[in-house]
Amino acid sequence: MTGPFHISLNRRFPDLREDRTSPTVGDITTEVLLAESFDHSSITALRHLVASCVGTAGLSGDRLDDFVVAVNELLTNAVRHGGGVGRVAVWRQDGDLVCEVSDSGAGLAEPRPLAHVRPAADQPGGWGLWLAQELTDSFQLTTGNGGTTVRVSSRLP
Repeated sequence: MTGPFHISLNRRFPDLREDRTSPTVGDITTEVLLAESFDHSSITALRHLVASCVGTAGLSGDRLDDFVVAVNELLTNAVRHGGGVGRVAVWRQDGDLVCEVSDSGAGLAEPRPLAHVRPAADQPGGWGLWLAQELTDSFQLTTGNGGTTVRVSSRLP
């Protein structure tokens, strides 16, 4: 890999966020719900904690389940491919639930395709990031020699 790269996919209407600079928009707030370091031994407990946090914050039903599965895939990827440890943060921001998972591994060897291309059924890897992307409203990936950070978000009802 020659240097860091960044992928951002947002399936919501990009123009919706431009009104934030308007004087008629109320306070834009950020509420941190969870910030933890983790390793392989804490993924299960952390998944349950994420489910509780995002449920309390307002996600429910399939949206809650999808968000938790996406976050679990990111946690697992950080442990398997990113050096064995990571950092997760979940926060509520402007009507969204946001989760960011970071590791300090060597970064991805090659960029992920921008299109929502499902991995082949017999492909042994590549499912985690694809699922995280499919199960959330936005997906951002930044990777390089210093590690990988993935941020996903889902709109609150």
